[in-house]
Amino acid sequence: MPDRQNFLDRLEKKVHQQLGSQRVAYLLGAGSSYLGGKGYPLAGQLWEKIQDDVPGLQRVEIQAKLDGGADGIEQALDLLDDGGADDTPHRHIVTEAIADHFCSLNAPLDNHAKFLLRLAARQDSLVPVFSLNYDPLVERGAEEAGVRVIDGFVGMENAFFDPNSFQQHLGLMRRGWRGQYFQPIHGIVQLFKLHGSLGWFESQENGIRRTAFNMPKPNGVRRLMIPPQRRKANDTMTAPYATMWSEFRSMLSHGPRLINRLACLGYGMRDEHVNAAIENGLARTDFTLLIFSRSLSNDAFNRWAKHKNVVIVSSTRCSLNGAVGGGHPRLWDFQNLCKEV
Repeated sequence: MPDRQNFLDRLEKKVHQQLGSQRVAYLLGAGSSYLGGKGYPLAGQLWEKIQDDVPGLQRVEIQAKLDGGADGIEQALDLLDDGGADDTPHRHIVTEAIADHFCSLNAPLDNHAKFLLRLAARQDSLVPVFSLNYDPLVERGAEEAGVRVIDGFVGMENAFFDPNSFQQHLGLMRRGWRGQYFQPIHGIVQLFKLHGSLGWFESQENGIRRTAFNMPKPNGVRRLMIPPQRRKANDTMTAPYATMWSEFRSMLSHGPRLINRLACLGYGMRDEHVNAAIENGLARTDFTLLIFSRSLSNDAFNRWAKHKNVVIVSSTRCSLNGAVGGGHPRLWDFQNLCKEV
């Protein structure tokens, strides 16, 4: 193992250099919304938070799977689903319980506001932020900070989904000695919520809509939040997710708008359908993956640490382009990373 302080110094320098470069995209996991317990719960805490809101029979069945050794709510839901065309009600009941719990929370916005202000100061015309979270911290933080965000929806109280909005560029018409020209506005954040969000609904009459985040579920609609279960990989092939996943995959591997760095903040690298897309990016010689997480499982750490174009920062172990060293005391934490992007 390399000398600890020398290794950490080189790690910090590498992180600072990579995050300060161009064509950086960000992938937000639950750890970026936890905020030291003041924000939204981590995946491992979900069942404890929502179980009282799950009806009796489904609660008993899910708890039985957990007591029988299921590794969290996702595996418990998988064990209750036979994989047939008609899924069980458990996943939808869990989704409603998660939404009800999240709507009751009022997390602080200062860290996300700082994060978005720093992104808005970048010289890139569009800054991609991919999120696996349901919560509205990015959107609310952007409003707090006065940062423009494009999330695929157009409108106000009952916004509608327009996939073409991700292809639009905002700018100003300027007048120069050759005449008028278009000057793009820099630092606009493109937000791709890959698993849906609070306030996203679909109805037969109005299609895909976004309402206020804490609004009660309207009658006759379906929430657009992909629950933590293996079926979520199939759900991502339907609207509105398909558009956002297409953007995610294209930026990672085949363009036309390629990113050169993906910084994963608070993501434990456990979703295989997400990891498969990231691995396609790692096949490129001009791509770097940066992983920031309090902890990673042994399998996850070993899977990514072997790559020369991967940097891992966690509280227990770090990896710098294939060399493994000790953990970093603070750099993995979203609240500290807000100062680095």
